[in-house]
Amino acid sequence: MSTPGAIAALPVSARSPTVGAGSADATRKRHIAAFVVMCFGMFMAILDIQIVSASLSEIQAGLSASGDEIPWVQTSYLIAEVIAIPLSGYLSRALGTRMLFAVAAAGFTIASVMCGLSTSINSMILWRAIQGFIGGGMVPTVFASAYVIFPGPQQKLVAPVVGLIATLAPTVGPTIGGYVTELMSWHWLFFINIVPGIVVTVLAWTLIDFDKPDYSLLAKFDWWGLGSMALFLGSLEYVLEEGPRYGWFDDEALVLLALVCAVSAVFFFWRVLTAASPIVDLRAFANRNFAVGSAFSFVLGIGLYGLTYLYPVYLAQVRGYNALMIGDTMFVSGVAMFLTAPIAGQLAQRFDPRYILITGFLFFAFGTWQMTAITQDWDFYELLWPQIFRGVGLMLSIVPVTNTALGTLSPDRIKNASGLFNLTRNLGGAIGLAAINTALNDRMDLHLARLHEAVSTASVSANETLNQLTQKFGGSDGTAQALKQMSLMVRKQALVMSFGDIFWILTVMFIALAAAGVIMRKPKPAGGGAGGGH
Repeated sequence: MSTPGAIAALPVSARSPTVGAGSADATRKRHIAAFVVMCFGMFMAILDIQIVSASLSEIQAGLSASGDEIPWVQTSYLIAEVIAIPLSGYLSRALGTRMLFAVAAAGFTIASVMCGLSTSINSMILWRAIQGFIGGGMVPTVFASAYVIFPGPQQKLVAPVVGLIATLAPTVGPTIGGYVTELMSWHWLFFINIVPGIVVTVLAWTLIDFDKPDYSLLAKFDWWGLGSMALFLGSLEYVLEEGPRYGWFDDEALVLLALVCAVSAVFFFWRVLTAASPIVDLRAFANRNFAVGSAFSFVLGIGLYGLTYLYPVYLAQVRGYNALMIGDTMFVSGVAMFLTAPIAGQLAQRFDPRYILITGFLFFAFGTWQMTAITQDWDFYELLWPQIFRGVGLMLSIVPVTNTALGTLSPDRIKNASGLFNLTRNLGGAIGLAAINTALNDRMDLHLARLHEAVSTASVSANETLNQLTQKFGGSDGTAQALKQMSLMVRKQALVMSFGDIFWILTVMFIALAAAGVIMRKPKPAGGGAGGGH
């Protein structure tokens, strides 16, 4: 007669059919439940990047912050998150997915409470940085777990789910933030994380069991590598965020931080290439598909965060929309992505992923090409189809990119590679936003100069408009008010023309990337496992 210990020692295939099938089925359900919980945690972490974007003016008023200080509500989160993302792979191997994710979810929840209770801009910036750093550990952990829990062909089914969350959360962030601020107050942008955060923490600690920690890695932790990585990525993110606002190298602080970035980058790369136990393992880039997939992920970051930025700026500065109206208009892309996700999953199983990727970038290009004709009168319906094409393009692109980059790696390399893969998307967004802001400012100056030449005393139409405005305002200062109004009209027109130029640049970029899709090799499935420690 077999003892319980002997049964437990046998592999599933060698046990009795009833015990083996039941055990395997129960484990499978537990892993799926754990994955669902982790997806909720990742959604919270990514959502909080953009949830404040449509409500910064309300936060500014509530904290009595200056115009220069309030952007740090987002910047501090982004800088801290970009440092945490590549670190998550090492911590996941050292602490195990269960410990890392549960602690991250708990810390994120506590930081969210403190953000909502903040009474000064300094305390808000501090807690937002802590929130971003802790939340950054959850995102790549979910990507890695998806490719460990779900083996072989199932990876193509789960990739649309992970991709949808990663792209949907920042897209609907302004919408959710606008509604929350309008219906309650800006404090609830952070308090809404409390209940989900507690639930995710408890369930993550209870359900996650598909790997084992390796505490020996903590004794070999490379503090020099961490310090140089923090200086490198932190200063890079700061320069990219603040560069367009302060004229890049016209500002002494930016010049200093650019030098810090360059020096720390050299030390960081030397360290990770020579250390016995590097904090980030760059060998994943030796895999051609991972390298190409990460490059495309970088560009997807531009499309994801760049367009999520451009639409609200246009709606606020040109159309004069408030946070709620911006949220209502931006919701279209989220709906398109949600509806496209299952289609993208089916296409990924039936067709060459390179063709799906190319199609996705062409959808992106068509949407931005439509936006090149933008005027100051464009409203919800003019923005409808460009947003639909953006949402569909995002989902069609991210599924093959994710499968290509992570789906061909062995399970023992997934955790580290997932951090690098997510880092490329965030860096793409940061560099893309900096480039977009710089180009927007430059084109604005160019169009202003040209419009000022056209709107002169020699212009018949300009004089007619000025006379009409003077009569409209009337009074002794009617002419002064008319000139001020004309100046505002010229600036608005220059801004709209600048938007058109940016969308042209993005269109060319996406068409070029669609053409570059042919350099990818068709991925061959890796022999991924379905769990276990690595």
